[in-house]
Amino acid sequence: MKPQDIVAGKSSLWIFGYGSLVWKPDFKYKRSEVGYIQSYKRRFWHGDNFHRGNDESPGRVVTLIEDDDATTWGVAFEVSGSQLEESLKYLTVRETVRGGYITKMVDFFPYGEDPSPVQALVYIATADNPLYLGPATPEEIGAQIAMCRGKTGHNLEYLLRLAEFMRSSCPHVEDNHLFAIETAALTVVSYFLASQ
Repeated sequence: MKPQDIVAGKSSLWIFGYGSLVWKPDFKYKRSEVGYIQSYKRRFWHGDNFHRGNDESPGRVVTLIEDDDATTWGVAFEVSGSQLEESLKYLTVRETVRGGYITKMVDFFPYGEDPSPVQALVYIATADNPLYLGPATPEEIGAQIAMCRGKTGHNLEYLLRLAEFMRSSCPHVEDNHLFAIETAALTVVSYFLASQ
């Protein structure tokens, strides 16, 4: 599904971020809301050979994996008017061209007293994407993240900023996959620093 097809005739759109978009959207938006989507779990199973790694040493970034019992927390951004076209143009390059993500529409539930869902566009990397790395242990993923760097910065920054977002904006949510990888990556970094 192409973003242009999704927005045909719409004056506004919500875009759900669950990775770097939660702390670095880099596009103008009308407002943002912390909340969640259902039936997907966030996993560091996607490779990144541009932003957080390179062809020889791809970084690991998050994607969504279907799971009926799962919930993924993040931020949805409402874009309207000229923001709609500008944000989709920017995200097409950032997420689709460079990241290999596809788009889907999902129900986004804002956190708060009235969790009425709104439709939101989300970017997902699937297993048929050439950059898809698939599952690995937290230790393997953490070690890979600790050693990779791309044009946007170190892969460790991506991991730590996502973990910090979850702790500060969703303190009631325990993201075991994310926090286990954070612990593993920081262990690798501490061993590396101790050996210097």
